[in-house]
Amino acid sequence: MNIEKTNSPDEATMSKKPPRNKYAIASALLASMTSILSGYDVAVMSGAQIYIQKNLHISDTQIEILAGIINLYSLVGSLAAGRTSDLIGRRYTMVLAAAIFFVGALLMGIAPNYAILMLGRFVAGVGVGYALTIAPVYTAEVSPASLRGCLTSFPEVFINSGILLGYVANFAFAKLPINLNWRLMFLAGAIPPVFLAAGVLAMPESPRWLVMQGQLDEAKRVLFKTSDSTEEAEQRLLDIKHTLGIPDDCTDDKSVPMLKRSSGEGVWKELLRPTPSVRRILIAALGLQFFQQASGIDSVVLYSPRVFEKAGIKSDNNSLGATVAVGFCKTAFVLVSVFFVDRVGRRALLLASSAGMIISLLTLGSSLAIIDHYPHKKWAGALSITMVLTFAASFAIGYGPLAWVYSSEILPLRLRAQGASMGTAVNRITSGLIVMTFISLYKAITIAGSFYLYAGVATLGAIFIYFFLPETRGRNLEDMEVLFKKVADENVVKQNEEVASVLVGNGMEKREAGELDVAAK
Repeated sequence: MNIEKTNSPDEATMSKKPPRNKYAIASALLASMTSILSGYDVAVMSGAQIYIQKNLHISDTQIEILAGIINLYSLVGSLAAGRTSDLIGRRYTMVLAAAIFFVGALLMGIAPNYAILMLGRFVAGVGVGYALTIAPVYTAEVSPASLRGCLTSFPEVFINSGILLGYVANFAFAKLPINLNWRLMFLAGAIPPVFLAAGVLAMPESPRWLVMQGQLDEAKRVLFKTSDSTEEAEQRLLDIKHTLGIPDDCTDDKSVPMLKRSSGEGVWKELLRPTPSVRRILIAALGLQFFQQASGIDSVVLYSPRVFEKAGIKSDNNSLGATVAVGFCKTAFVLVSVFFVDRVGRRALLLASSAGMIISLLTLGSSLAIIDHYPHKKWAGALSITMVLTFAASFAIGYGPLAWVYSSEILPLRLRAQGASMGTAVNRITSGLIVMTFISLYKAITIAGSFYLYAGVATLGAIFIYFFLPETRGRNLEDMEVLFKKVADENVVKQNEEVASVLVGNGMEKREAGELDVAAK
């Protein structure tokens, strides 16, 4: 399959550099800030778990469950987010996400025991699921094609900003009394949702959702503000109308047929019984979300204090200080991804990210294995810490932001919100299983063996990216289904040619064998 040739956008289009659309950038920034909630929760738990275990006297297994269960709880939010956003809009769904997480953070902060703490994890998890699903969808729908890759990377930027804030909160409150420090770590997480909800209300609604509701007049206003030119705004509106089956002569709210106003009915049926092109899109979107988490990033982020302890950092305070470096590293390199994603494309960054992760995991596993046998080798400890940082950087430059970018942009409009819910569900289930099994896994096969296993999964992910993900840089959202259909058709043609070649070869062999048999006789 010649992916490069098939999926290269028009050179003339790519060579044009329109002025930066500040309104679209501001809208994407505000929407993406809701992703802070997810990053903060993951990171703050990495430090809080040390003191929760000491204060509440709970086991490693209970800590595993407490840390990872939020990813499974977030399924409630992620699966509901698609339908909710089709019913009440993308913007109010983000406000709902912030409100739910606010309540969850309060419950975790005042929890007197393990049961209430688990209840708080459930509520916060629902908010995280909503935020993770809807922020990339909204950003993709509001962005012009020239900036879509960059702007749709913003949720990952703010996930990493949340991770950094969580690590800083851990470090800041660590020296307080043990019955107070972990509670303040969680309560600090109730502050961002208040400002996020207020900021989101200042954003415009998604133009694609407005068209789905028959609000063409408002959709036009938003498109003219978020497009690079009047011509692009008009073309985007026309493409959306075509996708939804709205006639071209419908030019205002009153002219849109009532039957065309959608709240997402029938979408799940189409997702569960997809056409060949939609099936290929789902495989690409869900597969990428799976490999993003199955390569072990949340284990590294959440349990990095244990890795640092293994590497020779014994003090809790120094260990938490080292995790701040992980947060800085991830945040810095995701900004590199934002800069390059619309210049070099999605595939190149994803493949480079995969290569860096594989090398980092293999080296990390090897250095930890050396520490197991030669605990006084200080260079092995230093190498382990370095590899944690390079793994985080490699993830941040590709897999981290681009799993959300790619998944949100390739889904057809009619399926986007609920398809994104499926992607987030796969992401959260995988993350939950990885996080909830890490301690048990490294006790069973050693911590070095765990990272070797993650390296193997990352290798499978690189193979998946190479063969299944066509380049989408510079293409309109409404072109994606056609793109995947073309790739699928090319694969069918190639397979038919290979089969025909085999059949022809077999025929020639039989004919030659017959001629030889006649000659022998």
